[in-house]
This record gives sequence, C-alpha cells and structure tokens, in this order.
Amino acid sequence: MAVPRQLPNAITIVRILCAPVFLWMLLADDGADGALRWAAGALFVVAIATDGLDGHIARRHDIVTDLGKLLDPIADKVLTGFAFVGLSILGELPWWVTVVILVREIGITVYRFIVVNDHVLAAAWMGKLKTVAQGVALSLALLPLWTVVGEWVFWVNGVTMAIAVLLTVASGIDYVVTEVRAARRTRR
Repeated sequence: MAVPRQLPNAITIVRILCAPVFLWMLLADDGADGALRWAAGALFVVAIATDGLDGHIARRHDIVTDLGKLLDPIADKVLTGFAFVGLSILGELPWWVTVVILVREIGITVYRFIVVNDHVLAAAWMGKLKTVAQGVALSLALLPLWTVVGEWVFWVNGVTMAIAVLLTVASGIDYVVTEVRAARRTRR
C-alpha cells in the first residue's frame, strides 16, 4: 500500500497544533490533579510519541523531505517548550530549567533557519536522545502519577529532569562544535 508523500509532514503539523490545546488543558484548572490534568498529560504523551512515528514512516517509505527535516525538530521544540513553560507557570518546575532549555532550543532553531539555504541541519543522535529524555521527564511531570503510585515519583522525575537538562545542554554544545568543524572543512 502506498503511503501519501506528505503523511509524515502532516503528522508533524498535527503535533504542532496539539501544543496550544495541551497547554490550555494543563493550565485551565491551575494544574489540579483532575481530569484535565490527566487529559493534558495523555495528549502530551501521544503527541510526543508521534515524533518517532513520522520519522519512521518517512524513512521506511523513502519519503524523507527537507521540509520534514526542518519541521520535525521545530514540532518537538514547540510541544516540549509549551510543557516546560506550563510546568513553570504552575510552579512545578523552576524557571531557570525552562530558561536554559528554551535558550538552547530557540538558539538551535534560529541557527537552522539561518543555514537553511546552505544545508538542512538534521537532528543528530544526541539531539534525538535529548528529545527522548525530555519526553520521558515531561511525561512523568505532567501525568499526576503521584495520585496513583505515591510521592516517590517526584524523586524519579527529578532524576529524569536532571538527565534531560544535561542532555539538552550537551546536545546544544554538540551541534555548535559539529557546525564549527563543518565550516572549517568548507573553508579549506
């Protein structure tokens, strides 16, 4: 069965469109542990899971596009950025964590747009690992699992969030170093 060429990009765009809906659901009842919080967490989990789905479909059916390479990381950054901001607004995540992550994410995104005419900066393995770590940490923070399994989940979330922050910074440095090396090779 033939897969429509634009299916992966359509999935990516839906992920972007889910972000404001998710944020509204998270903040609508001030982050209370009720149905809206569970729904927001579930929407986030489903949306972030589509990150792997769109890439898998594109690679499997050989329909990878430059637009997809550009949009996919942006969709991840929009969704995770909204989650980090939402958790900080609720007072559940320190603002410094959100600021550090957003500075890295916005910086890399702006750089992608600057170099888009020269080359498309596809996600590297460390950037993909960072996205997975952020997705896991944010899922644990967003779903009110403490109401089901107990407060020990806060400790687990603290560890996963620390890993996500470290990978975010490390992958940002990796992108910069890789691009500087590539620029030096090009000049030679």
